[in-house]
Amino acid sequence: MAGAGTESGGTLAWRGGFGRLWTAAVVSRFGDALRTSALPLLAVRLTDEPLVVASVTACGYLPWLLFGLFGGAVADRVDQRRAMWLVDTARGVLVAGFALAVGLGHASVPLLIALAFSLTSLQTLFDNAATALLPSLVERGALGDANARLMTGQQLAGGLVAAPFVPLLLAAGAFTPFATDAGTYLVAAVLVASLRIRPPRREPRAAGSTLRSEAGAGLRALGRDRVLRAVCLATLLCNIGMGALIATLALHVTRWLEAGDAGYVAAMTAYSAGSLAGGFVAQRIARRTGRMRALLLGCAIQTGALLLIGCVRHVAALVAGMALLGAMNMVWNVNQVTLMQQRSPESMVGRIAAAFRTASVSGAPLGAFLGGAVAGLYGLNGPALLAAVLFASAAAALIPPREQGIRVTVPDDDSHRELIN
Repeated sequence: MAGAGTESGGTLAWRGGFGRLWTAAVVSRFGDALRTSALPLLAVRLTDEPLVVASVTACGYLPWLLFGLFGGAVADRVDQRRAMWLVDTARGVLVAGFALAVGLGHASVPLLIALAFSLTSLQTLFDNAATALLPSLVERGALGDANARLMTGQQLAGGLVAAPFVPLLLAAGAFTPFATDAGTYLVAAVLVASLRIRPPRREPRAAGSTLRSEAGAGLRALGRDRVLRAVCLATLLCNIGMGALIATLALHVTRWLEAGDAGYVAAMTAYSAGSLAGGFVAQRIARRTGRMRALLLGCAIQTGALLLIGCVRHVAALVAGMALLGAMNMVWNVNQVTLMQQRSPESMVGRIAAAFRTASVSGAPLGAFLGGAVAGLYGLNGPALLAAVLFASAAAALIPPREQGIRVTVPDDDSHRELIN
């Protein structure tokens, strides 16, 4: 088990399956970006009710809260490669059916809500299986490089490349972004199905073991590891902060800064560009400082960026702050996921990843609610300042686990394993 700030060396090769996994992830993210951009535009064509439109987005969060932990338990039980390509095939068929309904003029708000709920429900299994699969595909010492390249490629495809295609595809017909997304799912399924991986080592399940008990074992494993517990708490605080900022960013830009739609586009473009830069430097920072210090550095810089956004009433400050947020968010994501993969028992990666993701998703809607309340009570720059306080709190939560040499016992289902933090 790797320590908090160290890892054994490893070489990442594009051959051996990682290149195909990377291609599948990037192609799939491109299609997802097309769909997520087109869904709200389609929703506003169908209804003028803001609450109804918002419910489509809300259904993208709900399955994580309902099924997230169980998705991790299933991911640790099954052949992860097979689960991934079967889920992608199912998602491709669902989205293709939706595209057909849109093309035939049968789109409706209930159908949009059903699609959003179904896709996210399947995603709870796919994402946890993908996190657990990666250590079976690359050397443990190469996980940081693998995560950095995966996340950077996905950000490039979803954050920058897909955006210009949305209006072009919509001009060809409202169904075309969804039909394209369906195609990307099926391409990704074929690529994942072709992978040849080393099956993970798994302890035999105890008689009478249930998904609920196995999900509970994952939560207990997370709770007993001081480092992972602290990172999970910090992740939750950061996601509450980002939820508050993003939910009110349009108001911050168009009313507090009076920068109009162009200012909002500039802010989001700066965030995407910063994310790409962060993907390139995430591993370099980790090699120099260790992963926990990289997380702490990211929190500190993001706190400063949020103070800049909330205190300086100028578009240039907003753009600079958003670029820093994007860069350090990528540094955070790469190092948090890698740290979790390296510290988790091989048979429990899916369940521990599920706990992380469930915490992340629960933070975003809570942050959005807090952001709206703070903006109404204290001003439109209030959410950015609230986010700064939360990020500073996250940094404080990361400081104690930097201490080394404390033994803890982490349960691996019914067995116990002694680990060094």
